[in-house]
Amino acid sequence: MATAVDSVPSVGARTPGHGVAKKEQKPQEAISISKAINSQEAPVKEKHARRIILGTHHEKGAFTFWSYAIGLPLPSSSILSWKFCHVLHKVLRDGHPNVLHDCQRYRSNIREIGDLWGHLHDRYGQLVNVYTKLLLTKISFHLKHPQFPASLEVTDEVLEKAAGTDVNNIFQLTVEMFDYMDCELRLSESVFRQLNTAIAVSQMSSGQCRLAPLIQVIQDCSHLYHYTVKLMFKLHSCLPADTLQGHRDRFHEQFHSLRNFFRRASDMLYFKRLIQIPRLPEGPPNFLRASALAEHIKPVVVIPEEAPEDEEPENLIEISAGPPAGEPAVVADLFDQTFGPPNGSLKDDRDLQIENLKREVELLRAELEKIKLEAQRYISQLKGQVNSLEAELEEQRKQKQKALVDNEQLRHELAQLRALQLESSRNQGLREEAERKASATEARYSKLKEKHSELINTHAELLRKNADTAKQLTVTQQSQEEVARVKEQLAFQMEQVKRESEMKLEEQSDQLEKLKRELEAKTGELAHAQEALSRMEQGGSELSSRLDTLSAEKDALSGAMRQREADLLAAQSLVREKEAALSQEQLRGSQERGELQGRLAEKESQEQGLRQRLLDEQFAMLRGAAAEAQGILQDAVSKLDDPLHLRCTSSPDYLVSRAQAALDTVSALEKGHAQYLTSLADASSLVAALTRFSHLAADTIINGGATSHLAPTDPADRLVDACRECGARALELLGQLQDQQALPRAQPGLVRTPLQGILQLGEELKPKSLDVRQEELGAMVDKEMAATSAAIEDAVRRIESNQPASPFSPTPPPLLPRILNSCTELMKAIRLLVMTSTSLQKEIVDSGRGAATQQEFYAKNSRWTEGLISASKAVGWGATQLVESADKVVLHKGKYEELIVCSHEIAASTAQLVAASKVKANKHSPHLSHLQECSRTVNERAANVVASTKSGQEQIEDRDTMDFSGMSLIKLKKQEMEIQVRVLELEKTLEVERMRLGELRKQHYVLAGVMGTPSEEDTNRPSAAPRSGASKKPPLAQKPTVAPRQDHQLDKKDGVYSAQLMNY
Repeated sequence: MATAVDSVPSVGARTPGHGVAKKEQKPQEAISISKAINSQEAPVKEKHARRIILGTHHEKGAFTFWSYAIGLPLPSSSILSWKFCHVLHKVLRDGHPNVLHDCQRYRSNIREIGDLWGHLHDRYGQLVNVYTKLLLTKISFHLKHPQFPASLEVTDEVLEKAAGTDVNNIFQLTVEMFDYMDCELRLSESVFRQLNTAIAVSQMSSGQCRLAPLIQVIQDCSHLYHYTVKLMFKLHSCLPADTLQGHRDRFHEQFHSLRNFFRRASDMLYFKRLIQIPRLPEGPPNFLRASALAEHIKPVVVIPEEAPEDEEPENLIEISAGPPAGEPAVVADLFDQTFGPPNGSLKDDRDLQIENLKREVELLRAELEKIKLEAQRYISQLKGQVNSLEAELEEQRKQKQKALVDNEQLRHELAQLRALQLESSRNQGLREEAERKASATEARYSKLKEKHSELINTHAELLRKNADTAKQLTVTQQSQEEVARVKEQLAFQMEQVKRESEMKLEEQSDQLEKLKRELEAKTGELAHAQEALSRMEQGGSELSSRLDTLSAEKDALSGAMRQREADLLAAQSLVREKEAALSQEQLRGSQERGELQGRLAEKESQEQGLRQRLLDEQFAMLRGAAAEAQGILQDAVSKLDDPLHLRCTSSPDYLVSRAQAALDTVSALEKGHAQYLTSLADASSLVAALTRFSHLAADTIINGGATSHLAPTDPADRLVDACRECGARALELLGQLQDQQALPRAQPGLVRTPLQGILQLGEELKPKSLDVRQEELGAMVDKEMAATSAAIEDAVRRIESNQPASPFSPTPPPLLPRILNSCTELMKAIRLLVMTSTSLQKEIVDSGRGAATQQEFYAKNSRWTEGLISASKAVGWGATQLVESADKVVLHKGKYEELIVCSHEIAASTAQLVAASKVKANKHSPHLSHLQECSRTVNERAANVVASTKSGQEQIEDRDTMDFSGMSLIKLKKQEMEIQVRVLELEKTLEVERMRLGELRKQHYVLAGVMGTPSEEDTNRPSAAPRSGASKKPPLAQKPTVAPRQDHQLDKKDGVYSAQLMNY
């Protein structure tokens, strides 16, 4: 698909008349806008979008587009708004550069459309909200950085220039590109998410309508990815790696999102015929290694053309043009310097230097011309921008001035009218004259107003012309100053070249004089040599005489030499014999050496084979250990989804200990891995660490799943996810250890993060203890038990001291002592129960603490200690409440129902105390059996209190027979109806009170805390109490709903209720 910018010249060349085309352009563009932006759920057609883009190039802006776009009913249709955003994105990318400034004026409209659809629950509306944020980010970025066009296609040199050398600018530019990329990826993710939920495919019109804008997103993302990689490498060359950790994390997240986006888009049939999507590498670039920049490949997005271009390609080489004028001279100079001038002519070095200098001057002039042309082009562009900005500013100033003048005129006219009204009210007789004066005044005012407006316009025009003239003058002066500065630089360079040529000429003249002096010295040496030759000829005659004497001596010496030669031949024969023996010895030694070398090579090959075999055996051992560990971890991970594992539970304390042990083995695993990479012949340390790590990690995963079964929903889900992540990373590590090629790249330290997450979750799931230290738990247990005993003794004394009511009381005399006696018997039974529980507690501590002290035993079993303290508090508080209720009954201020409730509460509290004592007691202990017997006694005494109270209620009820004498049938019917109304009211009140009771119990358990997990030593025991902080009094135990008995009698089981241990 050819871009719209490239097709503009060809379209302009085919049109018959440029003026006619401009006149027809606006209606055609309006038709294209109406066809491209409609409410049909189908993608925008390319021909309509192309015509809109061509219209922006014809009018050098987006005036026509926005004039029609403002009138579209965008708030009425989300599909219409989605298509508008798509067309605007294409216009920004491929339209005229001035489109960006035109869109800046309508930023508020774009933002309002996005905010409107963002507040509505519409599928396309949510996409419009994300798309408008992307468009606003794109406009802001390109206005702030004009070096980057809206299509984001710039060279690396322009990128370097835009980034500059300031680290802060590079840092800020990188952050802005990250934000740009986030907006692009957020739009793609939103589109794919709706495609998945709507079960749409790329071949359906609804899917294509959503997928069409992603083509521009792919084009933007490919350029942004390349620029962020370049900037990240540049930042890492200037700043330390720790400072850029956040940048690297953000880049890695964007890299994986972009890679998934490209992969999903390339798999769709819709994109395969419209765009060629590049493939990103498997992993992100390593910014910590500077050489990795050379490995980076820029992703290139290719959009196939719809129709071939008819334009002829330009000639890359100008064949008709001849070589430049200076080229033959350069070739001739090189030829003359190499082979000498033709016909023996010599050229002076100064001429060559002068020619070289002339060529350099010509080159400098050409470069200067280029610089001037480029400066003029930049000046013209800046002038155009300044003129446009000044025109806009002047227009705004005119509008503001006009508004101020109109406002002032209106105020003045209003003041005059008020004055005229006052004058007319005061002078009724002179109304006509005042009206004539007012008309004349208004006529003069209108004339003055017209003259004043003409003067204002003339003054504004003169000011604008003056400002333009001043700016043009300043620009002209700046250009003249720049030309003068360039001329001065060239003059300085010419002077410098002249000085260098003169210096070289002086050096050459000095060298010539030096050569002349050397020539004169050589001629003198030649004369001296001729004189020496003559002297040598005279000495030659003397030498001839001496030569005759020497020949005689030579004959004598030749005889002696022959004798010596004979001796030498004899010695040579002897030497040859010795050499033959020596050669044989050398041959024998070489053969032995060859045999020894063969044996040595054989030994070395055997040693190499044994070494390779050792390495293979070590790796096989490591692979076997890794495979075994992989099986262990896979079995542990499968337990998380096993339904049979739901019955298994564990405590957070044990989970923390297992996770800490597994964390300790990670360091040993890293050390073993490093040792094995250093020495491949020894894998023992790595195998040992791997075996220990696999068992502890599997134990951690299994106990994590078991702990999650007793945890709340949210922490349980997070704990299971952490266990799954730990298992996944551990299995990935084991898979790498089994692959010989991936073994060096394995990172055992990656397993540390999920283990730390499991450890942290285990710490969070630990139950909240008392607001006292564990060392004080032992003293607190004794203190609470003593306080409970004291409270019960005091309660017994108070009940025994209570006297029956007076004879005038409504309670019969035999009834009140019966109730007080049953309460006294109950308190005595509770006192015996507490004493027995104290004895059993001492027996438990003595048998379980071993060599430890009593405080250490309580600190070790803090959960059990807290439950025991809670139970003792509940018993003491229940006894106190029973005594207070009995006092109120004696004083006729209380209700019998309070005694019944207190009896039920005491029964539940004693059951809680028995359960807390029974948790750690030996089942064959006599104290335990005695405690159970006391518990049954307390239940019986509580049942007696309830029975006595209910019988007392029955006796004091008014059983007088109703007197029906003197009542007519109507009165009886009326009284019957009143009683029925009273019964209905009481039933309604009973229902409301029961609902309130349920709400109170709910709130009680909310305040008491959620159920805690069992401790290590109580894993197989009944589940413990919920976690909570300390309160002033223990809460009421949960009471089950029991149907009342008809005979109002209770057996032994009526006082026993299910209770749970509370932590305070």
